[in-house]
Amino acid sequence: MVKSLTVIVVNDNSERLQKVMAACGVASRRKCEEIILAGRVKVNGVTVKELGTKVTPKDCIEVDNKLLAKESLVYYVLHKPTGYITAVSDKLGRRIVMDLLPIELKKNFRVFPIGRLDYDTSGVLLITNDGDLSYRLTKSAKEIEKKYQVRVDGILTQQAVNQLMRGIILDGVITKRAKVEVLSMDKQNHSTLMTLTITEGRNRQVRRMCEAVGFPVKKLKRLSFGGVTLDGLAVGEFRQLKPHEIKVLYSL
Repeated sequence: MVKSLTVIVVNDNSERLQKVMAACGVASRRKCEEIILAGRVKVNGVTVKELGTKVTPKDCIEVDNKLLAKESLVYYVLHKPTGYITAVSDKLGRRIVMDLLPIELKKNFRVFPIGRLDYDTSGVLLITNDGDLSYRLTKSAKEIEKKYQVRVDGILTQQAVNQLMRGIILDGVITKRAKVEVLSMDKQNHSTLMTLTITEGRNRQVRRMCEAVGFPVKKLKRLSFGGVTLDGLAVGEFRQLKPHEIKVLYSL
């Protein structure tokens, strides 16, 4: 539900409607586009369904018949546990990452996760109400490093390491070069622990890459995203991002 407040616009230049909505914390830019297409947005009293629509500071924007206002932007990193869905809601009643956040935070800010981590994957998950930053980090053509700690089934071979580093063909397209560091090999339990750093965000990419070279993932944890780390957070805990971390994310 969008608060009924006076419109606040960031600058004097016209901008795409979905970008302004995202900057006001309505949702991610992609979700804002869906809201526009659904006919839920009015500009100066007229329903708008065109994604190319531009608005200025003088325009009155309504979402679901509520005047749009810019809310303060907040940024957090959550140490996501396994067993949680990366979503703001779930029709099946499963546990979601939003359950781990304080009620007051969710009440005062329309926060949402940036990107996704699988149900069985733990680690760094960014939480914000900054739709513009979310769009930049998930849709940017630039390479954003994501580092994972991976335990795979089997004793990893040098051939498999080389394949992972060179790239794996997924859905007919080869992945970008990755960084691999083997940390330990457990011959007794027939498994290998390594770190894998990628610069893409394809669906279940790390798991699919490892499966492709014959070493399925047993345990997966994201250690960092764009330089943001867990910074001593216990599983299920979260913290605000530091100013320099936000600055780095915006520079990617």
